[in-house]
Amino acid sequence: MGKWRDGHGTLTVAGRDGSVDLEIAASYRARRRGLLGRDGIDGALLLTPCNSVHTFRMRFALDVAYLDKELKVLQVRTLKPGRLPPPRLRARHVLEAEAGTMARWGVRTGARLGLRGDDGPTK
Repeated sequence: MGKWRDGHGTLTVAGRDGSVDLEIAASYRARRRGLLGRDGIDGALLLTPCNSVHTFRMRFALDVAYLDKELKVLQVRTLKPGRLPPPRLRARHVLEAEAGTMARWGVRTGARLGLRGDDGPTK
């Protein structure tokens, strides 16, 4: 797997048709900002590397998927604003989307995800 960079791409879920628009936050600055200041997101945001998030000052509830280094989903949680869940020690990436969307996309524990960045396939 190549070096991750800030940018855009697509997300696919193994065994499901279609893809989801993806923003990639790989720099410290982009990860720190995340979804703060937004009223929602079309698609998803991938924070990498990352194993912990918070929802302080968030304007909307999030679905959060913790991914291992092989992009397998370790856990999916829905977080209301103002929460600080414990970190997932085996997680290497975190995928964020508006609450309720991950179930529609088929993102659940054990699912394998595929990512394609601006510069080609990542996994």
